[in-house]
Amino acid sequence: MRWLLHLDMDQFIVAVEVRRRPELRGRPVVVGGTGDPTRARQVVASASYEARAFGVRSGMPLRTAVRRCPEAVFLPSDAPAYEAASAQVMAVVRRFGVPVEVWGWDEAFLGGEIADPLALATELRAAVLAGTGLSCTIGIGHNKHQAKIAARFGKPAGVYQLTTQAWPAVMGDRPAADLWGIGPRTARKLDGLGIGTVAELAAAGPDVLIERFGPRLGAWLPVLARGGGDTHIVTEPWVARSRSKETTFERDLTDPAEIHARLDELSRELAREVVDAGREIARVAVKVRFAPFFTQTRIMKLRPGPTTDPEVFAGAALTVLDLFALDRPVRLLGVRAELTVE
Repeated sequence: MRWLLHLDMDQFIVAVEVRRRPELRGRPVVVGGTGDPTRARQVVASASYEARAFGVRSGMPLRTAVRRCPEAVFLPSDAPAYEAASAQVMAVVRRFGVPVEVWGWDEAFLGGEIADPLALATELRAAVLAGTGLSCTIGIGHNKHQAKIAARFGKPAGVYQLTTQAWPAVMGDRPAADLWGIGPRTARKLDGLGIGTVAELAAAGPDVLIERFGPRLGAWLPVLARGGGDTHIVTEPWVARSRSKETTFERDLTDPAEIHARLDELSRELAREVVDAGREIARVAVKVRFAPFFTQTRIMKLRPGPTTDPEVFAGAALTVLDLFALDRPVRLLGVRAELTVE
């Protein structure tokens, strides 16, 4: 029978930090920004299970995190370390000879004709731990959706199998928002239709859903609620279609000359990274977040065509910036390079 496995690393970013600082094991650890919770406008990238017990969550301001858990150890983010650790994990996973689809640093799907998925999952967990010192959870299902949700039940460091047959009993009474792919906005719309649980969504009439959500999503939502999902494993390396950089300032910027200078610097840094990766830039997008929290984005196609010249890219970014009315304090600047794809 064809099975899908979802490998989900446990508190991955924190685990990488604890691996190189074993004395932190078992303590509340928070990773984010520069690691200094006294600095403004920095957010949590990851929190250990011990910190989460105090209500610390990803995306939370560090200042809030330190109020909730003052005894936590705060560490700066180190993206290169997490990329290297992820490469180690995926190298171990690929040794099992099962098709692998990588999803970011800390997730992957495996799939194929697997005789004993529980045995494979158990062996895989042990191999990742032995080879990297990092713990993972593995969910098993007949498709990606089932496997993804199964991994939630297995957290942390466990294995859980969720099948089509078991789906109604396990998921039927749960909120529809528990389904993979249903966010808060969609959940609110479902609530407005009187649909609160997975079972209610599975039984909902397609006409009502299509009228509210459109033909694609409206037809797909009941399929999700019945445990349906994608079964295809894409083994080809993922190719980025864009790359971006942004920075949130500790103090709002009000001087247009300073705003231009900071965007110019950010754009040149991004362009150099793109060129070093052997890519060409076709479009530039600029994001400006004004105080207190109003965000606008503008985009422009590069002319006469794609470029690998940081100066050309930075000049185009400043041209886009001129489309904004810089009449309010600026909290954040971001720039995105949209890349050519062969």
